[in-house]
Amino acid sequence: MGFLLTTSQMREADSRTIIAGTSGYTLMQRAGHAVAEWAARQAHASAQKDGVIVVLCGPGNNGGDGFVAARVLAAKGFSVRLVLLGTIETLKGDAAEAADDWSGDVLPMDKVVLDDAIVIIDALFGAGLDRDLAPDVQALIGRINASAAPVIAVDIPSGIDGDSGAIRGQAVKADITVTFVSPKPGHLLYPGRAHCGQLQVEDIGISSAVAKELSAGLAVNSPDSLVKRLIDPPVTAHKYGRGHALIISGPTMHTGAARLTARAALRVGAGLVTVASPQDALAENAAHLTAIMLREVDNAAALSEILTDTRFNALAMGPGCGVGEDTVERVRAAGASVRALVLDADALTSFSGNIDAFRAAIELSLSKGVVLTPHEGEFARLFANEAEILNASSKLVRAQLAARRVGAVVVLKGADTIIAAPDGRAAINDNGSPWLATAGSGDVLTGLITGLLAQGLETYEAARVAVWLHGAAGQLAGAGLIAEDLPELMPQVLKGLIKRGV
Repeated sequence: MGFLLTTSQMREADSRTIIAGTSGYTLMQRAGHAVAEWAARQAHASAQKDGVIVVLCGPGNNGGDGFVAARVLAAKGFSVRLVLLGTIETLKGDAAEAADDWSGDVLPMDKVVLDDAIVIIDALFGAGLDRDLAPDVQALIGRINASAAPVIAVDIPSGIDGDSGAIRGQAVKADITVTFVSPKPGHLLYPGRAHCGQLQVEDIGISSAVAKELSAGLAVNSPDSLVKRLIDPPVTAHKYGRGHALIISGPTMHTGAARLTARAALRVGAGLVTVASPQDALAENAAHLTAIMLREVDNAAALSEILTDTRFNALAMGPGCGVGEDTVERVRAAGASVRALVLDADALTSFSGNIDAFRAAIELSLSKGVVLTPHEGEFARLFANEAEILNASSKLVRAQLAARRVGAVVVLKGADTIIAAPDGRAAINDNGSPWLATAGSGDVLTGLITGLLAQGLETYEAARVAVWLHGAAGQLAGAGLIAEDLPELMPQVLKGLIKRGV
């Protein structure tokens, strides 16, 4: 799981490296050289051999990286046109030193020509941008985006907030983004992610140990050795040792979601799975279930009774359950049972705007681990009266604040799904697929998490691994995917991990 750095964490990493003896200008030169190498590759691939590499420099250190890149490219024999937003006299520190080392012309922004560009280097603004760009800069970005030349962004495409991925008025659409040490949240969060193109992370000499420490558990979601427990069980493994998941079904005509959840829990490796069904839906569920068992559970009291069986060690509720007091009571019964819980859909919406009641309902099970899996609409309903959370600066921060408020892991779903733990750890998923935008896909994710919890994974790790597996299955299926396909793809996805040596 590769770590992420926010813009403030990246500044601290720079500062610690400089204090340890590496000058800021040395770091800038390494960054500029890395950008120049990518630009040279693009220029060599261009059919227009007599064109110009246009380097657009801003007034800060991002612009300083651009000055270094321009100098390196000129030394390689490329024709370089450097354009500066502002004046050389206003540059400070390392950026001023980089400008002093540049011997070519420095053109003002109103003189910029892009028609003959074979590569455009965007070194206007870096990841620390926290304000809307001025109209003249937005107009320039419009011209960059209209150009046929490939664009290489330094650190992050200008106009993207590095912490939130928000567009500050207008943003460059890059073909390649060259960043340093680690990705930033804005590289992975939409809409910024759609502007980055191919993301390249370059080492400029900042210690990975320092950067990882500063990241404070913020990471890019990916599989790791935890998955090996699932795909390489001991020879003595048996079904009773792999957990027993209980999935709560909705009433008749609303049972499909629970079966999708149950099938996913079974496919991801839970030893046993039971669907708890109202009496009126027993025949409907029985007609579709084989390896998955079935029990009659009509209300909260019946759920409490079945949960006296300690072999049920993970429970999922919400998909198809219906919104209302009956679901509220069943959530309370589940919470009182002290089980690992996954709550989705109607189990969340039934507590709309009442976090205190929700927290009280699940309080006893928090020690075993609780995962919430809302999409944006469900999240907004559940936290409707939590202004600090809803008005947070980014999707990442919203998920982190929500996890802390509830004391549970929050999986805030979407193209850039966030997995956030109450202790502040968080991961941004980067292997999603638009083909997952189909009815029942979220129910499958609920089942994957539940199946992993049943097998004993820690709550945050179970959620993180499940989100990755879900995305990998979506990518594998591609066009034509329906939710029923996802559980059946788990063997292929897991076998793929074996081949990769995860």
